[in-house]
Amino acid sequence: MLEKLHAAVAEELASRIKAGEATAADLAVAVKFLKDNGISAIVAPDSPITNLIKNLPFDVEDARPN
Repeated sequence: MLEKLHAAVAEELASRIKAGEATAADLAVAVKFLKDNGISAIVAPDSPITNLIKNLPFDVEDARPN
């Protein structure tokens, strides 16, 4: 049952994000869902994450906890 619930949550979040219908709260839940499941990303040149980092209004290194 937990496996089905986990899959349903992942599918719903992915669907909302792909459709462009995700709210800020949905995105926050998706980030937490990924973090709670040990999912991280390797930042590669010209990736969407790299483009996001370049456009942040602060230095990412300064924002990391010590």
